[in-house]
Amino acid sequence: MYGQTEHCIDSKMALTLLACILVLLSTHCYFNVLAVILRTTNDAPWANEFESIELSCLIESISTNDPRIEWKKIKDGEPSYVYFEKKISGDLEGRARIREPATLVITNATRSDSASYRCEVTAPIDQKTFDEILINLVVRVKPVVPKCAVPKSVPVGKAAELRCVEDEGFPKSQYQWFRNKEEIPDDPKTSPKFFNSSYTLNAETGTLKFSAVRKDDSGEYFCRAKNDAGHSECGPQTMEVYNINIAGIILGVLVVVVVLLCITVGICCAYKRGYFVSQKQTGNNYKAPAKGDGVDYVRTEDEVRKEKTTYFKLCRQSKFFLLALPFLF
Repeated sequence: MYGQTEHCIDSKMALTLLACILVLLSTHCYFNVLAVILRTTNDAPWANEFESIELSCLIESISTNDPRIEWKKIKDGEPSYVYFEKKISGDLEGRARIREPATLVITNATRSDSASYRCEVTAPIDQKTFDEILINLVVRVKPVVPKCAVPKSVPVGKAAELRCVEDEGFPKSQYQWFRNKEEIPDDPKTSPKFFNSSYTLNAETGTLKFSAVRKDDSGEYFCRAKNDAGHSECGPQTMEVYNINIAGIILGVLVVVVVLLCITVGICCAYKRGYFVSQKQTGNNYKAPAKGDGVDYVRTEDEVRKEKTTYFKLCRQSKFFLLALPFLF
């Protein structure tokens, strides 16, 4: 008797549980039929510039026969209509269309189309009358030819910097450098050909910096800017690394010193012999009398003193100049 009672209770509980499940299922189906529900196959699509792209907005369930469909473009936090009252508007006019029921097709994507797009569907007859989905579109732009700066010649042991810049590509370009058509690795220690070079390569900014160039660093250099949409390269430019001719520089300095010394000695001798004697006297112009035949001209003590003063002054200035000459080189 007790076992039969327990069996009846279990049967009632099972029936009650089954009834609840059926009620929940029927309620869920009811609200699904009376609710507008959207979905998308890709909420983060991308396309290369000038290609076509679809922003899918699929209606999973709806009861309203003629729902209101709108698309809005959101860029820098500001929304603007793309599809309103069954017409394409804004900067997509003439470049987009709606594919039933609500998918937006952009036929010629440009870099300005990169933004967030919101699909909105309003169904007045449904129990849940409104739904929306957000799609983030990225239009990738191939880099243009970068601007490259390569020094033409650098002395051995000196620093050198090579620069590469490109501002049009999207996403932002990454940079590679090549020497004699061979890619320069980020770390010179990873390649036998660049093992002895001392440089740093920044792929983000496009700079290649040598702390001290070697003869082996001579060659033709070019840069490549690349992103997900493609790549572009600048033309090759030659960098020559040359040795400094110390002996030639010293010889040149010595020649200059000897020439200047000869000029200085010549000027001093000319002053001593009286070729640069001042012919002015205080207050009036004075001309030395012409020497008669067989008559020696005797200079006054004042003229002799002036000549000596000028001579010693010139020699002293020349001495200071010669002492300072090595520091000029």
